[in-house]
Amino acid sequence: MKKLLLLAALCVPSAAYCDIQSSITSSVKLESLSAATSADKLGSSYSISGTNITTVDSNSNATVGGFGAVSNGVPAVTMPTASITNAGETFSFSQAFLEGDATPSAAITSLGTVQNFSDLTSTSAGSVGTAAVSLDHHTMSLTGGTGTGIVLTGQFVTDLTVD
Repeated sequence: MKKLLLLAALCVPSAAYCDIQSSITSSVKLESLSAATSADKLGSSYSISGTNITTVDSNSNATVGGFGAVSNGVPAVTMPTASITNAGETFSFSQAFLEGDATPSAAITSLGTVQNFSDLTSTSAGSVGTAAVSLDHHTMSLTGGTGTGIVLTGQFVTDLTVD
């Protein structure tokens, strides 16, 4: 009887795992950047705050000041005079004005001329020169050479999955 049980145990099929996946990928890229210009214009800002203060503009009108007519993208600003409302009491007064950039006719009018922007970035076009990339049987070669404004990218990926 024991021999039959042993024989029956050997005849039970076992699970076979045959899920094997393999993926091999290689890639190279040579990119030459183009000419670009980016300009950011800074805007004007005005703020005023205070307690126990009376403000008066140049026309003797009670006012808090502020922006007026705009010329070339920059507004005129009215700065009021301030006086203490109740003498002998605590007071605070603060005002701030940041004059923004005037609006030019173009970001760059001629080569080498920089307009009045707060943040201006200009780059010339890239040149490949002697830069080179090669890929042969998953062997990569990336050579910067005399190139300017270029981006070289090489990638080698190996995936193996056994379940």
